[in-house]
Amino acid sequence: MEDQKILLQKIVEGIQEKKGKKIITADLSAIDSASAEYFIICEGGSTMQVSAIADNIREYTQQETGIKPFGYDGYQNSQWIVLDYGNIYVHVFLPEYREYYKLEQLWSDAKLTALPDVE
Repeated sequence: MEDQKILLQKIVEGIQEKKGKKIITADLSAIDSASAEYFIICEGGSTMQVSAIADNIREYTQQETGIKPFGYDGYQNSQWIVLDYGNIYVHVFLPEYREYYKLEQLWSDAKLTALPDVE
């Protein structure tokens, strides 16, 4: 559990380093049907920023914790990239795709925590 909290923190720091915006953590641990215990959702302003955020999360978390994602997808068009850390899924969106898929509303029974943007 403690390792998971550290990993969550390092993922958020990786997002913030590349100026990812509107970071939300969704605690899904109380939802039986959820595929993960946590979602971290954020957005970048362009496809280049979305892929840079995802790259930085992977590099930063591996450097800080030694943990690599099990898999990732979405780099083909960089509109929505997902990183799979087992019990933690990280979703990096372009704003219009985040609005379209509405993951926060889909998992509205989760405990959602909004983090302030870092300037």
